[in-house]
Amino acid sequence: MNAHAPHYQADILGQGYEQATLNFPDDYEGQVIATLVRKKASQPTSKAVLYIHGFIDYFFQTEMAEQFNQHGFDFYALDLRKYGRSILPHQKYYNVRDLSEYDAEIDQALKIIAAEGHDALLLCGHSTGGLTTTLYAAHHANHPLIKALWVNSPFYDFNMNPVKRALGIPQISKLAKKFPNLKFPSELNKWYTTSLHQDLKGEWNFNLDWKKTRYPMVYISFIRTIYEAQKEIHRGVKIDVPVLVMHSHQTQNPKKWGKAAQRSDVILGVKDIQKYAKKIQGDVTIQSIKNGLHDLVLSEKPARDQVYQQLFQWLNSKGL
Repeated sequence: MNAHAPHYQADILGQGYEQATLNFPDDYEGQVIATLVRKKASQPTSKAVLYIHGFIDYFFQTEMAEQFNQHGFDFYALDLRKYGRSILPHQKYYNVRDLSEYDAEIDQALKIIAAEGHDALLLCGHSTGGLTTTLYAAHHANHPLIKALWVNSPFYDFNMNPVKRALGIPQISKLAKKFPNLKFPSELNKWYTTSLHQDLKGEWNFNLDWKKTRYPMVYISFIRTIYEAQKEIHRGVKIDVPVLVMHSHQTQNPKKWGKAAQRSDVILGVKDIQKYAKKIQGDVTIQSIKNGLHDLVLSEKPARDQVYQQLFQWLNSKGL
């Protein structure tokens, strides 16, 4: 397949959404693919967006895509290898040993987007995708296409007891070098997916095989991957395009279902996000979203309206 001319077919999200399979060399599990999804704006445009999802996630946020379309951007999203549309029968879900494994699909997606007539791109990512895109932007200074970075609740640190974080994570990370497939309790809040899905207590429809309600155990190779990537963020990276970091106004860890689960980040610590966003060298704007969920664009309507208003205002101020 020519990287510049992918074969698109209809996507599961319906009218206007198309997907193309991207192929890569085999890795430690065998065959590897990623999936590029696109939805074009109603008028031809040279501006585009590339969105990268988070952990235990895939692209389904159609309202976000359509907001970008309405503001004159062609929208693209990747389902990374071993996630969502890209999972293959022989693969372990979400299995990664180095965050730079994802560079291959980001590189290829950017080549395709450029070949499809775009010269200005907003790179954006949510959670683990926010960590991935921050490092990608830092490692690809002066990229001809990337003009700005928007991260939605980026995974800049583990949200856990500080002693456990300081002592436990480095030890687990060391162990993962030899035993990548060992599992460890994930400690993910059980109410998060419940707060989102329309059949549970939310307003969105998505595939519960691809974005699971519970994920009690995590491969320690994933912990090592994140820990190694976060070390770079903690030292402070330099980014040569404007950066917008958004997060909820509060973190909660509710044990019971209630308002806290619907109006706060129950996955990451917002103080950690703020702390490490301030360490990024460059033109960085940090914004707090009142009552935002971990994935801010899936929050209740007043919160996500605020997200889009502030995002497009910021893009406009940066000439995008």
